[in-house]
Amino acid sequence: MISIPESVEDAIVNLLRLANTKLPEDVGWALEAAASWETNEIAYSQLGGIMDNVKKAEFMGRPMCQDTGVPVFYVSGKFDASIEKSIRNGVRRATSEIPLRPNTVHPLTRENPGDNLGDGMPVIHYTPTDDDHTEITVLPKGAGAENMTKLVMLNPADGTAGVKKFIISTVLEAGGRPCPPTVVGVGIGGTSDMCVKMAKEALLRPTDHVNTNDDERKLEEELFTILNASGLGPMGLGGDSTVLRVHIKTAYCHTASLPVAVNLNCWAARRATVRIMKDGTSRYGQW
Repeated sequence: MISIPESVEDAIVNLLRLANTKLPEDVGWALEAAASWETNEIAYSQLGGIMDNVKKAEFMGRPMCQDTGVPVFYVSGKFDASIEKSIRNGVRRATSEIPLRPNTVHPLTRENPGDNLGDGMPVIHYTPTDDDHTEITVLPKGAGAENMTKLVMLNPADGTAGVKKFIISTVLEAGGRPCPPTVVGVGIGGTSDMCVKMAKEALLRPTDHVNTNDDERKLEEELFTILNASGLGPMGLGGDSTVLRVHIKTAYCHTASLPVAVNLNCWAARRATVRIMKDGTSRYGQW
């Protein structure tokens, strides 16, 4: 981590630069591990190309993927209403300075403002706490993976077997479109909107995160094994490494309901965090 005095706006520019040009260390190790067990020659070469791309992006300070996604922010700690303006200004500057591809358009007219802003963009989730700092995490979401998102409202009688069937079919039906090997975020429970939100939040966990809930951890491990034995492989071209990790997040739900959502991250499982201290210094990381 580094500590430097700067404004929130400057921090957002640096945060987006870090997220788009440097892959989190845990994701890098997950790709290395996938390459170590990969037996398919084409798949192995695909993983090699991915890792070479990652190294060049970091060395050159350029985005690792042409689809720099839409930035999804998670803000926690102490902050006031002015932080949204700072985040929006930071996104506007980052789009031109890094640069980032201008991806946001009006859903009907497809008009593009050219700065990754617009009604509802960027997405910002707020969680106030008693901490004496402000923490901002960004999760850039590209369309290839985001478009594969699915939600189902299962019958409670479908049980765990129904949950597994839905998750497996969602990942396999997505094929190569989300650029596997993917990180699979799963939300189970809550309400429909809460369930989709949890699936995306699950992607914030490092790939080496160990779930402390025994039932969830066992399900994550079972799905990881099944999906990697599917033969889908990197970029959907066949192989032993279809997913880098499965992360599950749950919440209690109505007795007559069983929502399940899946949200995928491509191999470029980008994320970065800045912690802005009360003295104005900023500490960056990808924890």
